[in-house]
Amino acid sequence: MSCVSGLQWWRVAEISVVLPSVLQPLAGGQSVLTAPTVGAMTVAELLDAITADFAILGRRIRDETGALRRFVNVYVDGDEVRQLNGLATQVRPGQEILVIQSVAGG
Repeated sequence: MSCVSGLQWWRVAEISVVLPSVLQPLAGGQSVLTAPTVGAMTVAELLDAITADFAILGRRIRDETGALRRFVNVYVDGDEVRQLNGLATQVRPGQEILVIQSVAGG
């Protein structure tokens, strides 16, 4: 890493989140949203970052207290975050992050 005037320049990476087709219209039609990061971040921070420009998407994923909605699951490398550390689960660039929303119907 280079150093300019005593400051270290960090390489900014991205963490990508894959959305199901039912949520894509709330993200401007995008199937993948990314958040820049210089290291690890929590799932809560990641969700804050990817929904900053998509308030309705944010409300569809989390309730008014910030908790994941009952029928929304977030997976990190195939593991559901509720089985890990919940929204405090750490994620890093290169990990696979999926948001899945159950769809009811008959």
